[in-house]
Amino acid sequence: MRDIQFDRHRRLRNSDSLRAMVRETWLRKEDLIYPLFVVEGENIRNEVSSMPGVFHISLDAVLAEINDIVNRGIKSVILFGVPANKDPLGKQAYHEHGIVQEATRLIKAEFPELVIIADTCLCQYTDHGHCGVIEDGKVLNDPTLDLLAQTAVSQAKAGADIIAPSNMMDGFVAAIRAGLDEAGFHDIPIMSYAVKYSSSFYGPFRDAAHSSPQFGDRKTYQMDPSNRMEALREAQSDVEEGADFLIVKPALSYLDIMRDVKDRFPLPVVAYNVSGEYSMIKAAAQNGWVNEKEIVMEKLTSMKRAGADLIITYHAKDVAEWLSN
Repeated sequence: MRDIQFDRHRRLRNSDSLRAMVRETWLRKEDLIYPLFVVEGENIRNEVSSMPGVFHISLDAVLAEINDIVNRGIKSVILFGVPANKDPLGKQAYHEHGIVQEATRLIKAEFPELVIIADTCLCQYTDHGHCGVIEDGKVLNDPTLDLLAQTAVSQAKAGADIIAPSNMMDGFVAAIRAGLDEAGFHDIPIMSYAVKYSSSFYGPFRDAAHSSPQFGDRKTYQMDPSNRMEALREAQSDVEEGADFLIVKPALSYLDIMRDVKDRFPLPVVAYNVSGEYSMIKAAAQNGWVNEKEIVMEKLTSMKRAGADLIITYHAKDVAEWLSN
């Protein structure tokens, strides 16, 4: 070989141990947040047809599910409620005995160390499927803020450790922070869905949460997927209004946005690995087209590499098991 000079990068790839020694990004169980769909009724553990491995679970079955989650080493869950009755104002979202409130009390009594995050929105509870008050076919911003604050306070009273508002109304973090503080919950943090795009990746979730809009769409309050600078404006507003975490949703198609948010703001960043991202991999794996474990671990590692401190993912139970083994 001619006497030439070049770098030998492969020296650091010679073995599993050496590769692990110089690995820059790590995925841990502590990074994982598992979404849980709690429904009214009894003896219910029904698989969501569009989300293999994800279940609707009734209150009488939820503790067994939580026990499995905790035994896998997962430290946090985010609760989504699917009520039996809906109305135009989503009253079950902020009712003292709403499904999320009841589930929170039940879980906290048996698993006090588990971090419970309460999704704070109205779309699962309204009969029209939108995230706010409707008048003349439009979603009204300011009247919705009062209901969101009521919802957050009721969830905090039930024992939620973190409030996660997902509605994308202007001023929602400020309204919720004021409501929590007025009710004496100064120490309850807000995990804001700060950057939430109007995405095509939400379909299976809407199936699971029974939250599809009955008319129109959510493009007047969720973000245009083409926009980047708007994401920074949204995040900036939430930081100034008192957010403690910033969620980027969806994650996989918006890793550039996640990196922008992480570089710009000194708060923990949360990636939401959404239902469509989950279901596509599940379908491909069931058909034998991909190695599920390898592709999931690669996907979640990419989110960590892009700046995520935490990841909300339906893969969490499997990932925790893989990390253990």
